[in-house]
Amino acid sequence: MDNINNIALSRLSAQQRAMDVVAGNLANASTPGYRAERTVFADWLMREPAGSEPAGGRTMAFTQMRATYRDRTEGALTQTGNPLDLALSGDGWFTVQTASGTRLTRAGRFTLQKDGTITDEAGDPLLDVKSQPLKLSTADTDLTVKADGSLRSQNGPIGQIAVVVPNDPNRLTAEGGRLFRADVPTTAVARPKIVQGTVEDSNVQPIAEITRMITTERDFQFVTQMVEAEGQRRQSAIDKIAAPAS
Repeated sequence: MDNINNIALSRLSAQQRAMDVVAGNLANASTPGYRAERTVFADWLMREPAGSEPAGGRTMAFTQMRATYRDRTEGALTQTGNPLDLALSGDGWFTVQTASGTRLTRAGRFTLQKDGTITDEAGDPLLDVKSQPLKLSTADTDLTVKADGSLRSQNGPIGQIAVVVPNDPNRLTAEGGRLFRADVPTTAVARPKIVQGTVEDSNVQPIAEITRMITTERDFQFVTQMVEAEGQRRQSAIDKIAAPAS
């Protein structure tokens, strides 16, 4: 069993995945409401066959990527003045209706369609507390959104924007940079805090991510060099063994 190369390969595979995650974060540094992805690594221990060593042999440690998770730190809020730009201060998610079902999002850059439907940037309708798309009439022009999600115009109340949280925040599956699928039921937030005319920025810190990328690349290069050095050592040993006796 080629223990050295197998251990190195596990490390290289983990570092490649870490690099992919950092690259994804950097690509979404300007995506509203984006939550940075993080990786969790662990050692996978295995007993080496004893051979000529004492009973029990040695323990080999392989690198294993156990999981990825989303950084829940809130992004900064940027004022835009657009009445349909909405940000959440504190916990909670907006809900939108996609072709694949209801999805959660904190990307609150909404627009008004010709039929009066309020949608996200992908055209998915924003839902109210009754899980129905919010829709305006042609006469509704001066829009006001209160902190609790109550939407009204100069003509009176229109509806209330739903703000929910999943019953288990660890059971969210990302779908792209803006949407999440809740694999558990959701519950309405008792006291949501919606800020009108504002969008939540990505919580990615580009300088920190670039630093992670450089560190990951250096680790990858170090392990690669170690594998190359081991290969040269073995080849040298083979050449010496195979050399004809003088």
